[in-house]
Amino acid sequence: MSKLKTFLVGKPLKSSDIHHEKLSVFRGLPILSSDAISSVAYAVEEILWVLIPVIGLASFKYLGYVTLAILGLLSILIFSYRQTINSYPKGGGSYIVSKENLGEIPSLVAGASLTIDYILTVAVSTTAGVAAITSAFPILLRFKLELTIIIILTMAIGNLRGIRDSAKIFSLPTYFFLVICIIMVGTGLFKYFILGIQPVPNPEITHQIGDLTIFLFLKAFSSGCSALTGIEAVSDGVANFKDPAPKHAKQVLYLMFLIVFIIFGGISYLATIYHAFPTLDKTVVSQIAEQVFGKGSLLFLVMQFSTTLILIMAANTAFSDFPLLLSFISKDGYAPRQFAKRGDRLSFSNGILFLSLAAIVLVIIFRGENHLLIPLYSVGVFISFTLSQSGMVVKWYKQKTNGWIHKAMINGIGATITFVTAIVVSINKFKDGAWIVFILVPAVILLMKRINRHYKKVAAQLSLDNNYFPQFNETEAKRFIVPVASLNEAVIKTINYAKCLSNDITAFHISTDDAETEKLKVKWEKHNIDIPLIIKKDEYRDVLNPLLKFIDSEEFASKKQDMITVVIPQFVTEKWWGNLLHNQTAVFMKRTLLKRKNIAVISVPFIIKQQKL
Repeated sequence: MSKLKTFLVGKPLKSSDIHHEKLSVFRGLPILSSDAISSVAYAVEEILWVLIPVIGLASFKYLGYVTLAILGLLSILIFSYRQTINSYPKGGGSYIVSKENLGEIPSLVAGASLTIDYILTVAVSTTAGVAAITSAFPILLRFKLELTIIIILTMAIGNLRGIRDSAKIFSLPTYFFLVICIIMVGTGLFKYFILGIQPVPNPEITHQIGDLTIFLFLKAFSSGCSALTGIEAVSDGVANFKDPAPKHAKQVLYLMFLIVFIIFGGISYLATIYHAFPTLDKTVVSQIAEQVFGKGSLLFLVMQFSTTLILIMAANTAFSDFPLLLSFISKDGYAPRQFAKRGDRLSFSNGILFLSLAAIVLVIIFRGENHLLIPLYSVGVFISFTLSQSGMVVKWYKQKTNGWIHKAMINGIGATITFVTAIVVSINKFKDGAWIVFILVPAVILLMKRINRHYKKVAAQLSLDNNYFPQFNETEAKRFIVPVASLNEAVIKTINYAKCLSNDITAFHISTDDAETEKLKVKWEKHNIDIPLIIKKDEYRDVLNPLLKFIDSEEFASKKQDMITVVIPQFVTEKWWGNLLHNQTAVFMKRTLLKRKNIAVISVPFIIKQQKL
């Protein structure tokens, strides 16, 4: 297992190598912006899913207006997060900003929302990537669930190798997508405006059965806001950049804005020209690519391949940011401490493993269907947007530094618009599955509070300020018990070890078979074992309760303040399968005894050499 781990993940890195694991702008752009860039591959599709069933062909007339509204919101968010990066050079995600400026509950809401959002990012991105594959190769449709799980596991292994290695592996597909996407947009516009080639009519598009209403427009807008997911990733991951980190993070933020603006706007415009109609087995991007490059052509297949890669790379944004977020939450005591520790490759490996497992469970529940997952997606995103921007407004108001009114207005506008958008998204997506988020967020917050309460109780009990300072008294820690099933070399080794620590040693045997007990007595006398052997008969073949009763009995005569040490001989096999051939009584006994505050347990190993099966 150790060799397999080294092969997959790589050799451990020194803690001093952490500065070599930072990202440059060239590497940071694809790693932290891939979620936002990839969203354009399905955002236009989500808008059309809302419009076409109601207004048919007229959808393509209003698609541009919805796109402009989303791009306008994107502009506001970019300027807002620029200020967040300046203020929080070590990482300014919603959780940190809310904790410092809004208090505990808002920060937990942000943390819970982002946790759900990042898990959904992995699930949505990988299922969308598989949808792109199956659009080009329909024969793979029946394997889409298995393909999605394989992709998630591959992403997890890549990120376990560390930030630098994952950047090398996963940055190229993003740039590949950018190039081929720009080629598709340019070729599509050239063929339509210069060559005058008209698109092929789509007979499947429904006729208009209703009118465009404010409600329908807002519903389409809320669906298309999936294009804004991942915008916060850069401000979350400022700490991942090389120095000067804030400068590099802002450069990535600007480049991301420019790329999303061009590609999202371009694909949206091509959809209005070529009348791409979304279906469950064929994406909008694949339909546009068919008409621009030709069905089955090399460039069409390249476009499908690059779309698949960028959608999968979007999951990498979550793998980069979520473990870091979870480490912050863990350090504050609202998540298990294990998430705050770096692994062998200096990545937060426990967070990576948790993220991949949670995403796989989600994919299985929703049968790998991307369209069913997206309604859950945007709600948590805009909750975190709103809290982050609101926290920045409070920060400027409290500090009142030069130009604070101007800065507060920018973040205030961002907070207001994202709050309104969060309400719109919640209402429109509620029946489609967003109601699940409103159950999950409070549930995650409750879990965080319970974890924090546990850590506070542990800290209070361990604190030397609140308890008496333990005084050493060797007479209270000299009582040793050695459980004995039979007399053998492992037991003799255990008794000899106990003699090194104490003179007050008692051997304890639970008799479940009279013949075996008699054999033990004979051997005990034969080998002149010079410690007392206590034998207790038990009709129920229980090996634990009689021992505990003996410790508490007057016969053992222990005091309340005594610390009893139980020394257990434990078989350790060289091969893993050897453990299956032993009943592991020592393991179960140790687990139970350690629940008693006045009992310490020492395991004395006895190595059993084995041959290969």
